[in-house]
Amino acid sequence: MKLYMIAIIAAVAENLCIGKDNKIPWHISEDFKYFKKTTTGNVVIMGQNTFESILGYIGKPLPNRTNVVLSRDPNFSPPEGVEVYDSIEKAIAAHKDEKVFFGGGASIYKQTIDLVDTLYITHVHETFDGDTFFPEINAHIWKETWREDHDGFSFVIYKKK
Repeated sequence: MKLYMIAIIAAVAENLCIGKDNKIPWHISEDFKYFKKTTTGNVVIMGQNTFESILGYIGKPLPNRTNVVLSRDPNFSPPEGVEVYDSIEKAIAAHKDEKVFFGGGASIYKQTIDLVDTLYITHVHETFDGDTFFPEINAHIWKETWREDHDGFSFVIYKKK
């Protein structure tokens, strides 16, 4: 089963840190704008902790996107309109003809990096103390196809070789 597109989107520090205490350890407004522009109108699949972190930041599901939460918690009760699946395979199957982004967290990235064909990575040019990390981007598997450098970070797209 081939999707329209299946990708990962993440902001990653030099030491592969992506979070601490279920929060992003930096604030780059351009990255939030890039995430919004890239994912709007599409499907964003994320773990329950990531979804709850987003609710903590913006108080609601991501607007203008299909929010899909992966959770095995039978008591998890998302806001109206948010889809919940208990497996990555079920979530993918439900959106097989759509543009799908995996938006975190670490466990979801680790489980899906071999499934996706594109990585949208904001490389944050700093190291951070964290408790959540992105998997290593293997240069034998991934080829950088686009880059936009900024002061302190770069937007980079990788395609599977």
